Amino acid sequence: MVYEPGYKKLNVYKKADELVLLVYKITKKFPKEELFGLISQMRRRAVSVVVNIVEGYGRRTTKDKIQFYYIARGSLNELEYYIDLSLNLKYIDEHGYNQLMSLRGDVGRLLFGFLKSFEK
Repeated sequence: MVYEPGYKKLNVYKKADELVLLVYKITKKFPKEELFGLISQMRRRAVSVVVNIVEGYGRRTTKDKIQFYYIARGSLNELEYYIDLSLNLKYIDEHGYNQLMSLRGDVGRLLFGFLKSFEK
């Protein structure tokens, strides 16, 4: 039997991972001069969402867990700006923008609900 970490069962993890893959796919088409700029920032923010969910999941105390989930939410908000900027710079078209924002919205809703589940 293959070990599968518990966080992989979380819907918020699955959706955030989907967002990372989409960000990587879409940013492959950006101008090469953005490799160390916008491409790097978007990819790092998207990955940050997932790794903070994973790290939070592994923490013992609720307080520690919540701290990492809020960091994930902050990274998601930063990513939203980069998506808007990409549209304004015409690096992505309306279709790409809508795909990214729809998935970003899904992750945001799931993360919000996940955070609410820790309230007493």
